[in-house]
Amino acid sequence: MSEVKTRAERVPAKPRKSPVREWFDSVLFAVVAATLIRWLFMEAFTIPTPSMENSLMVGDFLFVSKLHYGTRTPRTPLQVPLTHQKIWGTDIPSYSTAIQLPSYRLPGFTHVKNGDVVVFNVPPKYLNDNIDYPVDLKTNYIKRCIGIPGDVLEIRQREVFVNGKPFSKPPRSEQKYFIKTTEVLDANFFRKYEIVNDYRDPSQPTENWKPLEQYNDSTKTASMVGYQVNTTEDVIAKFREFDWVKGIEPMVDKPGEMSPGIYGTPTFKWNHDNFGPLTVPKKGATIQINPQTIALYGPVIELYEGNTNVEFTSTAIKIGGQPITSYTFKQDYYFMMGDNRDNSLDSRFWGFVPEDHIVGKAVFVWMSLDPNPANIWNKIRWNRLFRTID
Repeated sequence: MSEVKTRAERVPAKPRKSPVREWFDSVLFAVVAATLIRWLFMEAFTIPTPSMENSLMVGDFLFVSKLHYGTRTPRTPLQVPLTHQKIWGTDIPSYSTAIQLPSYRLPGFTHVKNGDVVVFNVPPKYLNDNIDYPVDLKTNYIKRCIGIPGDVLEIRQREVFVNGKPFSKPPRSEQKYFIKTTEVLDANFFRKYEIVNDYRDPSQPTENWKPLEQYNDSTKTASMVGYQVNTTEDVIAKFREFDWVKGIEPMVDKPGEMSPGIYGTPTFKWNHDNFGPLTVPKKGATIQINPQTIALYGPVIELYEGNTNVEFTSTAIKIGGQPITSYTFKQDYYFMMGDNRDNSLDSRFWGFVPEDHIVGKAVFVWMSLDPNPANIWNKIRWNRLFRTID
């Protein structure tokens, strides 16, 4: 009698994966999934500096949406997954520039708007450890967008104006004040008002320090102590209610006083409290070349527009050896500022952010850890968990 085998019997059973192989497959799947999510949808960041306080605090962990403005296609595909510039814990580059691709942006469901909190690759080389990283590997910064393409922006005595209208100040934004008191204040006092990273103790003078003064009137004499603090208007209003606070002065640069390092100087006598007016470059817009436009847009033409062999002086620009009398911008640009206006290295110092440097929109804080807590029980800032960013 002939033997008949079923289909299941005829197909040899697959060998069972070893534990090591199962572990490797699981890790590989997790890495691929995380890389795709990080590239296409959402990426996690942390806040290392106080430039966005008090809207975002040092130690905040946030998610940044790639979908809002559209995901960028990779320019540097040869890169260790889930790294940025270097392999974790080393100085070994995590990428190779052997292949550089043109970058495109997938469709998003909105555009960068005035007031958006945006993560971007900071353009200047000196803010990238003086390394000429590819665009998609430059250092990530987070700031608030103040000017979009075509806007005319100006800062007058700290107040920002866009197209001639006052720009709404973020409710938790900070600025610098000098407080005169008859009381010696310590870190615990300032912590109550979320002034953790931005005050100066009188026992530790700094470059901007004002020395102790004598408070005198016809009835009494008392030693006065001065503190330079960066804080919100609401906190300053509370300080004014204390009878031992004898004076609060905004620390504001005067118009016409030029500060070194400000973008556009020395052609323009600007400082970080009085800046502009200037027009944010817009794709397709044409400018005439003169000393004023060279001071504002010369670096843009040289560094971010994809031009080769650019030479410029304070009075002339050459592209490919040919002098130009006008220039038409090839992409959009943005003007970014930190909410901590007096402690932020932003567009007032290094200029415009090109559109191809935009990473995504900050959407919410999912965790917040105080880097210098009063005690272990206060390490987590519970009131900041799952806070939306506006």
